[in-house]
Amino acid sequence: MSRFLDRMVAQARTGKQTIVLPEGEDPRTLEAAERILADGVANLIILGDAATIEASGRDLGSATLVDPATYRDKGELARQLFELRKAKGMTPEQAAEKVEDPLYLGVMMVKAGIADGMVAGACHSTGDVLRPSLQILKTAPGAKLVSSFFIMSVPDCELGSDGTFLFSDCGLEVQPDAEGLANIAVSSARSWEALMGVEPVVALLSHSTYGSAKNDDSAKVVEAVSMAKELAPDVKIDGELQLDAAIVEAVGSSKAPGSPVAGKANCLIFPDLDAGNIGYKLVQRLARAEAYGPITQGIAAPVNDLSRGCSASDIYGVVAITCVQCQSRSA
Repeated sequence: MSRFLDRMVAQARTGKQTIVLPEGEDPRTLEAAERILADGVANLIILGDAATIEASGRDLGSATLVDPATYRDKGELARQLFELRKAKGMTPEQAAEKVEDPLYLGVMMVKAGIADGMVAGACHSTGDVLRPSLQILKTAPGAKLVSSFFIMSVPDCELGSDGTFLFSDCGLEVQPDAEGLANIAVSSARSWEALMGVEPVVALLSHSTYGSAKNDDSAKVVEAVSMAKELAPDVKIDGELQLDAAIVEAVGSSKAPGSPVAGKANCLIFPDLDAGNIGYKLVQRLARAEAYGPITQGIAAPVNDLSRGCSASDIYGVVAITCVQCQSRSA
């Protein structure tokens, strides 16, 4: 494991959280669950057909196994779901049907306090995972939108925080406007602080540094920086900055003298999804970095989405990160 993941696992163990895994019939999920339980990372609620789960041969003895078809409390959760969604036209019958869906059942368990967080997506799309989360949990207080981030752990690198960076948004917001970008920057700063326990230093990236190019794209970033500073005056936020000016001290001091961020950034905010997605994959493939995510931010309780191509190790890592998010929320 990387130093970052070692940190997440150690932190998760200090105050075990309960995570619901709705994809209990997926072999990768069960492999990860066995390791999570053995390592004492989290308490688990695993949803799925009981016979299928038990037939896997995995040692899941300390997990709570729940079959959505026979779950004794689903009637109460259906009632709660109806109350939450009746203004949107949901009927009691529709609510009862929804809680048969493991994703909706899992989110309702989080809403009801039965679980602290949820991790899914190994065999569901991002839309399927986030839809019940946004309908039921909604956005966190003060959050204007839900976005995502990756934690990038770059080997043999002294930049950022000993080679660790937060990249956002690389997975959800396609073309955020200036206000959206500002909110992503502030959410990312809070996420970094919660996970890493060190000061966030946030750079809003562009092809321009301090007005070296003037066009609509760079102007959006400049406006976002101004908004972000108003939203979070306690956070070191600056831009617009080119990537090298953001993370390389010599370049930063030359291109943006006097900046509190230039050359020191550990949180990199990309101007759109194209840049973010390409950027994290370049660093992952060319620098052989470990990429943890996408981790969501802005939802009222931690719900994280997996790639459908994820491995059991990926699930293990995201569960550990989700536990730390849960601890931060309850602190």
